[in-house]
Amino acid sequence: MKTVIKNGKIVDGSGKPSYEADVLIEDGLIKAIGKINESGAEKVIDAKGLVVAPGFIDTHSHSDLQVLLTPEVEPKLRQGITTEVLGQDGISMAPLPKEYISPWRKNLAGLDGVSDEIDWGFENTAGYLKMIEDVKPGLNESYLVPHGNIRMEAMGLDNRQPNAEELKKMVDITRREMEAGAIGLSTGLIYMPCAYGETNEIIEMCKVVAEYDGLFVIHQRSEADTILDSMEEVIEIGRKSGVRIHYSHFKVCGKKNWDKIDKVVELLEKAEAEGIKVSFDQYPYVAGSTMLGVILPPWVHDGGTNKVVERLGDPELRKKMIEDMENGIPGWDNFVDFAGLDQIFVTSVTKERNKDAVGLSLTELGKLRGKDAYNATFDLLEDEENAVGMVDFYGTEEHVQLFMKRPEMNACTDGLLGGKPHPRVYGAFPRILGKYVREDKALSLEEAIYKMTKKPATTFNMVGRGELVEGNVADITIFNPDTVIDKGTFVDPVQFPEGIIHVIVNGVVAIENEKLTGNRGGKVLRKQGKIVK
Repeated sequence: MKTVIKNGKIVDGSGKPSYEADVLIEDGLIKAIGKINESGAEKVIDAKGLVVAPGFIDTHSHSDLQVLLTPEVEPKLRQGITTEVLGQDGISMAPLPKEYISPWRKNLAGLDGVSDEIDWGFENTAGYLKMIEDVKPGLNESYLVPHGNIRMEAMGLDNRQPNAEELKKMVDITRREMEAGAIGLSTGLIYMPCAYGETNEIIEMCKVVAEYDGLFVIHQRSEADTILDSMEEVIEIGRKSGVRIHYSHFKVCGKKNWDKIDKVVELLEKAEAEGIKVSFDQYPYVAGSTMLGVILPPWVHDGGTNKVVERLGDPELRKKMIEDMENGIPGWDNFVDFAGLDQIFVTSVTKERNKDAVGLSLTELGKLRGKDAYNATFDLLEDEENAVGMVDFYGTEEHVQLFMKRPEMNACTDGLLGGKPHPRVYGAFPRILGKYVREDKALSLEEAIYKMTKKPATTFNMVGRGELVEGNVADITIFNPDTVIDKGTFVDPVQFPEGIIHVIVNGVVAIENEKLTGNRGGKVLRKQGKIVK
């Protein structure tokens, strides 16, 4: 199919100044940029007054289950995203040995949701990626093999260190999944069972990832009190394995830790001066979102979700939980400490009887249930078998902008798609364009588009994407720079943004005049050698 985009303002993703030109798309590729004769074109898009940019790349996504249920993933398309990276935080869909399906689904529920509508027998990355292909996704989907899944297959869910045979098995699984097309390895060192892994375990897996020039994507062990030690650990992993490092949703949590920001920046620069390749992604909000179970002390999670529920049912263990949450445990990111019970909000549940908790802070939940906030929260987690989402407030706009301007930064959503989600699910990329470019002038338009397109494409080795040049894949987002903005709020997050007019995925028009067309042009992007195709 031949498509011509006429009269647009081209912001090509390179960071160079914009210019006016037409774009010719044919066979899913950008055939020409310049003055194009539209004769013979099956479709002509008039982009006068609009910006024509590469499709946005979301390097931290949690659509892992949702893409199988609603393959168009409309909340992402509607904000201009054409490619996303699944498999985040060390816990995702694959690998998944059949004997672990039941406990792992419970462990995963707080991040990616629950469903009986799919066949969970895919077993490994190859099987999972084939399932995505079979549903014909609306976006391009790539996958990081998760540390927690690897550890589970090799040695189960217990809190212990691997023996030599188990560590070798973890290394072998990593290689198998990289061969299946994973673009790197992820870990989330606040999530179980990833948190049980020590530095050397991760280094050994990362050596394999480095052989494939893959990326190591990490939710580091601390984003709060011990963030400096945590960053030193990550840098050591990069130094000893040779792997490229990418920090997930980079930030410093909690007012008492804001004085560490200068040292955090120094560590980034120190690593880069040493020759360690470092990058990070960021969502443009002062609040985060994850599964509510992370507020529980680490020992509560030992053995998996069934053990969590069992411990929550023990009154004496609840007292120990409260004691640890109020006093802290060295090296543990204590969300209650850095955010507060009044700044952590329930965003999703699975049971109708608990729907009244959605949107409430933990303090408000306690008042609703007629008990203290801790026990009201424990009751909810126990009844929901840990399948509860949350939002927590941790930072300031000044800090968001500081990290946004860093050369290592690219944009992401990190959005959980269930229940009453964080508004970033619907608006992260338009928010950058509307608030941080147009209103606050924290970035130029060209800088922002670079951080949404070419920067992530380069970091994740996505050759042929992320820049509007002849020969590249026709992933294109067309938006109105005068009106583009996110609309969702923390009170009412499920709102599509304004100003994202057209979205094209591999030459297929997926969004036209701000409406979903129903046409799905996405592909699974697999690592092949050193590149992702």
